[in-house]
Amino acid sequence: MIEDRIRINILFSCTSQEKKNFDPFVQDHALVCVLNGKMIINDGIETFQYNKGDIGFVSKNQLVKTQKIPQDNKPFMSISIFLPKETLYNYSKEHHILPKGNYLGKPNFIFQPDPFLKGFFNSMLPYFENQEALTNNLATIKTFEIIELLLRYTTIQNLLFNFEDDFKIDLEAYMNKNYMHNIPLAQFAKLTGRSISTFKRDFQEIFNQTPNKWLIKKRLDLAHFLISKQGKKPNEIYDDVGFVNFSHFSRSFKAEFGINPSEIEKNHS
Repeated sequence: MIEDRIRINILFSCTSQEKKNFDPFVQDHALVCVLNGKMIINDGIETFQYNKGDIGFVSKNQLVKTQKIPQDNKPFMSISIFLPKETLYNYSKEHHILPKGNYLGKPNFIFQPDPFLKGFFNSMLPYFENQEALTNNLATIKTFEIIELLLRYTTIQNLLFNFEDDFKIDLEAYMNKNYMHNIPLAQFAKLTGRSISTFKRDFQEIFNQTPNKWLIKKRLDLAHFLISKQGKKPNEIYDDVGFVNFSHFSRSFKAEFGINPSEIEKNHS
């Protein structure tokens, strides 16, 4: 059975077990078509549910959490097409394509029914089971085809073909949105347009605390709220709030609140 196999810049995903993605950094713009089952994506602000047949767009350079869920005794299956910056840049130069304005839409969304996009992904189905047939040249041709289809949407053109260099973004707002993602500080620094030393300095000035201490406190506060106010089970939410294993979560929780998370769960019950 195929499970998350990538061919050039095209990802074929198939899993019979519910699967959470613990590598949440999206480096390139991507289109995703769910062939069976459902996929849940959370970008820190909104949660999107992709059902069978849905086609969605996920913007680059962001942190998301995904969940792939099989349904009807059939595995989850999807096809994703990634659009690397270099590919888009070369395409824009060759075809003289420029943004027509600023992109004002959401970073992630589900397309309204589109027969052309549906037809594109239908044409990808034969490669799902026979990926060796998808040569480098064919993958390039299919990538160019989906770019052409996306050019029918002016707003997406403004997003795809804006190649301005990254710049410093609002650190306080970004961290309050993304603190539950367990990634290295160096990656947080890069995503906010800073070197690691500048990131730590700016962080100290804004939060009056080191990044590591602040992150652990924020994650534990969220966990406490989910368990005590929403009745969530500790072993179900520790990874969602940013801890890589349950034992570390339990130790940190007791050190912070003086009580095991399981005891709070019992009190809530």
